Amino acid sequence: MPVDSYTFLPRLIAAFYQMVEVESELPIPWTSLSRPLPESKFGLVTSGGLFHKSHEPPFDLERERFEPTWGDPTYRSIPSSIQQKEIGVSHLHTNPRWAESDFNILLPINRLQELVEQGQVGALAEHQFSFMGYQGYPPDTTAWRAVYSPQVARKFLSEGVNCVLLTPS
Repeated sequence: MPVDSYTFLPRLIAAFYQMVEVESELPIPWTSLSRPLPESKFGLVTSGGLFHKSHEPPFDLERERFEPTWGDPTYRSIPSSIQQKEIGVSHLHTNPRWAESDFNILLPINRLQELVEQGQVGALAEHQFSFMGYQGYPPDTTAWRAVYSPQVARKFLSEGVNCVLLTPS
């Protein structure tokens, strides 16, 4: 099934993105688990543009609209106790309707909590993190690598997280 990454963009911007060639970075990094799942503490990271409505601003979509080759590299912290009504979706490249009805589609907090209750997973971090996955065209992940990913990694480590599940949008 083909995926159309440009469905939710204005036609002119979509045409621009489709004309630019981008080489992917391979190989994709992978690290095996260092302990069994029932002994692991999980953290979640999504690229779905989720944010905690009453605590943090949405991602900067106005700048992206004005400057379509730029993407907001910052992140938002999502507490594991968050309720659906507290979640906002800020992403120009995905349909927000599904995540607005069930954020677990992009950030499966409740599903991981169920696995913890069943003893399948050891624990879930108190805070999860969301990025806005679009990073310009061609993508510029410099800020992710140099600034924001290390900040998130330090926050996870301070909570004792030893396994991170990435959920792309």
